[in-house]
Amino acid sequence: MRAGRALSATRRALGAAQLLAAAVLLCRLARGRRRHRPLRPGAQAPPASVSAIVPARDEARRLRGCVEPLLADPDVAEVVVVDDRSRDGTAELAAALGARVVAGRPLPAGWVGKPWALQQGLEAARGEIVVALDADTRPRPGLVRALAAALGDVELVSATARFECRTPAERVLHPSLLATLVVRFGPLDAVGHRPAPSRAVIDGQCVAVRRESFLAAGGFALAARHMTDDVALARALARRGRPVAVRDGGDLLAVRMFGSAAATWHGWGRSIAMADVTPAPWLAADVATVVLTMAVPPLRLALGRGSALDAALLAVRWLLHVALARAYAPRGAAFWAAPLADPLSAARLAWSALRPARTWRGRTYAR
Repeated sequence: MRAGRALSATRRALGAAQLLAAAVLLCRLARGRRRHRPLRPGAQAPPASVSAIVPARDEARRLRGCVEPLLADPDVAEVVVVDDRSRDGTAELAAALGARVVAGRPLPAGWVGKPWALQQGLEAARGEIVVALDADTRPRPGLVRALAAALGDVELVSATARFECRTPAERVLHPSLLATLVVRFGPLDAVGHRPAPSRAVIDGQCVAVRRESFLAAGGFALAARHMTDDVALARALARRGRPVAVRDGGDLLAVRMFGSAAATWHGWGRSIAMADVTPAPWLAADVATVVLTMAVPPLRLALGRGSALDAALLAVRWLLHVALARAYAPRGAAFWAAPLADPLSAARLAWSALRPARTWRGRTYAR
């Protein structure tokens, strides 16, 4: 009798928690009814000179696809590659392509590699506007002009990219992991939505700033010690009353982030929980929301124990997946199977929250 009552109470508690998580999810997704238009090539030239900076550590294999389009863009006054002490000929390749190479200085105490490289590029840049791109991105004509126009009255604007996943396993896993971000934060480009500083999120693969204003605010030093440096930067700026914005740049920017499903699992897991920038109560709530809305429904339905709420949540998840389709090319049949990987993605998020990574690109950082 007692065991039966305890089990019944547990089920009621789980049902109540799932209902609350579903309500939170629907409120977040509802913001997507009005979203900013995707970035498009602008009709007018940028109002100021633009420097493009690319932080690079052992990126000789991927650098050409990023630097060559930037050098060919008439809206870019200079391309600065910050060679973060590479050992594979990155600096030599960048110089041969025609970029200005800045030799990275030794990593100071209290800094993580990427923000340190970005800060050096920011200081070395000569343009009034600085666009920073990861070496694995593939910019297209019009990106820089559109970013300059999108800066408007914000301190920083970030452009999301279209993901290139070439293997079937990547096409299943990558969109599922991306969906955990939307479940936790909603659409990042919703019109009129300005999150609390502790919930601000950007995509650090491509950002644009006004150089002098951004330096005065602290530059990339605001995220010096963080593995999740892009989110740390967004939240630090928001706390200082300097708003940030995210725009869909998929028509003008592509990225091949990882080369396999294993690399996707490892690379996403490094930062997916944002454990180094998120207070513990929010981190726990985020993990719980993802588990209750993404992992529990398909598992319970597969076992024949699902409820009407589980079925409704699975339907919402498929609609979200349809909305995410624009962010991927190519897609194929494997892409449409991605929601089946949601329990794995929820587990990866939970593990990342419990055991945040502190090693990246051959460097290990103190907690």
